[in-house]
Amino acid sequence: RALIQERVARKSSQLSIQFLSFGYKNGIPVDADYVFDVRCLPNPYWKPELRKLSGQSGPVREYLGQEPDVLRMYEDIRAFLEHWMDKFVADNRSYLSVAIGCTGGQHRSVYLAEKLAACFRRNHEHVQVRHRDVS
Repeated sequence: RALIQERVARKSSQLSIQFLSFGYKNGIPVDADYVFDVRCLPNPYWKPELRKLSGQSGPVREYLGQEPDVLRMYEDIRAFLEHWMDKFVADNRSYLSVAIGCTGGQHRSVYLAEKLAACFRRNHEHVQVRHRDVS
């Protein structure tokens, strides 16, 4: 009996985290537990050489990675999620969906979703990232 309880407890404490990037112009994901609006950050769209790239490309990552407000937003979202993560596990939640939105869902939200997923993969086994609106 103790073995079964231990396995159930171990399994239920494994939280799957999904980071989803999206564009507000296509609507907010209805199934997200948390939605973070990053439209206030500098937009690579207005740089002609970055416009057609996504937040996964090196030039866009470099551009956004040098912006203090982008780094601060990343740190604030990361700290918020880390602070509350144990509560989700204690509540026996098996899944947490974190949506990050910018205007078109191509640059800022993609960059931050990737960066956050990489961070949380260090301590969580089940982390996914999905880019809903990347063309």
